[in-house]
Amino acid sequence: MDNISMVTLVLLVINGLVTYQGLNDFNFFNKYCFSINQINRGEKYRFLTAGFLHVDWMHFIFNMMTLYFFADTIVSVVGVFYFLVIYLVSLLVGNVLTYQFYKHVPFYRAVGASGAIMGVLYASIMLNPDMVLGLYFIIPIPAYLFAVGYLLYSLYGLQKNNDSIGHSAHIGGALAGLLLIILKFPILVQLEYRLIAILLIPVIILVVMYKKNKIG
Repeated sequence: MDNISMVTLVLLVINGLVTYQGLNDFNFFNKYCFSINQINRGEKYRFLTAGFLHVDWMHFIFNMMTLYFFADTIVSVVGVFYFLVIYLVSLLVGNVLTYQFYKHVPFYRAVGASGAIMGVLYASIMLNPDMVLGLYFIIPIPAYLFAVGYLLYSLYGLQKNNDSIGHSAHIGGALAGLLLIILKFPILVQLEYRLIAILLIPVIILVVMYKKNKIG
């Protein structure tokens, strides 16, 4: 990627500045992170602000590398405005889904742009499901297999709830990115109906998990 778009650069910088401030100022981090307890008290802005904080620099680097590699693919196809719609809506949907699963867990906290990043990544996959992704940036895997496999892995992680990964944000962001790119290009329903049908399976599992409250 020779020329990074301005919108991607701005997002990288904003994430970097907010993360830097959060890692160096506990009060700042505590004020803007995703906190069930504080959201239940009315601080709804945390649904957005938590998406620009990261728990450490490795978390930040991993998210921003994914953004760097895939953002401009979306920007070049849908333009800056709709790219921002995908980014921000995916971020919010990821955090709203997290809230729905953990709203009765008052001390649950989270940060990260993962919902937004997954939205961008899955929108890219839907546009080009045959591209090869580098799992952990190393292991080559067809994009469509990654799309299905990662959603199933995230559902498993959400059900087990025994790590510090925000699986619900990943799932919500990914599904938002998929839906938004399909709304932008309805022809994808005809072109990629098999992949969409397969991806509906994790969605159905998610709905069942939510109704049964099967986390933890």
